[in-house]
Amino acid sequence: MKPLQISPETAVKLAEQLKVPLEHLMHMPQHILLQKLAELAKSSASENSEPETK
Repeated sequence: MKPLQISPETAVKLAEQLKVPLEHLMHMPQHILLQKLAELAKSSASENSEPETK
């Protein structure tokens, strides 16, 4: 398995967001990374949404 093909800046930002070591991120299988990104986006969206008030 080859390392992910992402820029160093993107790798650092993703590692911080996902709270994983950079070395783990670079050797993480792509399908696992996509799953973690989906979970991160879902939690981020739920934090940013506000309940509607009438």
